[in-house]
Amino acid sequence: MPAPSPQPANLRLLNGRAPGRDSGGRKVLPPPDFRRIPPNPPTWLSREAKAEWRRVVPGLARLDLLKEEDRAALSNYCETWATYVDAIRQVREQGIVVENRSVKKDGTESVWLTKNPAVAVAEAASKILRNWCHEFGLTPSAEARVTRGAGGEDDPDNPFE
Repeated sequence: MPAPSPQPANLRLLNGRAPGRDSGGRKVLPPPDFRRIPPNPPTWLSREAKAEWRRVVPGLARLDLLKEEDRAALSNYCETWATYVDAIRQVREQGIVVENRSVKKDGTESVWLTKNPAVAVAEAASKILRNWCHEFGLTPSAEARVTRGAGGEDDPDNPFE
């Protein structure tokens, strides 16, 4: 299993043992000097994506996790959420299994049941969404890794390296 990806410095400092140290007592280098201003949502976001943007941005901004340069990643997360919601709504309306029909050249009709294509869309969006959530620390496991601290490689203050 691959090691968890490094977390932003601000997340690593949340439960630090001392100023400038993470929960494992390791020094946390300051993040790049980006202006920590949440990006404005693009005008082209779907209604559901805009609602998700309004839901998550305030919390991420309070933690100083967002910068204007995160607009593309955050837009992708929100639109993936909107795709997932749309697919789930279709599955709820049409069912997990849908009926297909075709008429042969001789006029006979064939009917068969198949998995609703919206199920596959929801499954794919769910996987992508999970990855985006991990990037922003929006899942319980991502949050748990943040609170444990994720030390960087070649950290001279880490006695376990």
